[in-house]
Amino acid sequence: MFSVSTEVEKPKLIPTKIWKCKNADCKAWVREEFAEAEQTCPICKGPMHRSMRHLPAVQNKIKSQPRKKKGEFDF
Repeated sequence: MFSVSTEVEKPKLIPTKIWKCKNADCKAWVREEFAEAEQTCPICKGPMHRSMRHLPAVQNKIKSQPRKKKGEFDF
């Protein structure tokens, strides 16, 4: 018989700043880099507080610049 290895490489976890809902019944949290300026829970609209979690790193995509119309040039 053949042995098939199904090991999945686990991502490296790094300490990450987050905002976490203060309501014990609500499990919402968001990475600080994706949080809104006003920290209110996106689910229950309650207050949030800073915390830390060990999470996999995310790669932020660079927003592309709007395309220029034909004939438009920067000088």
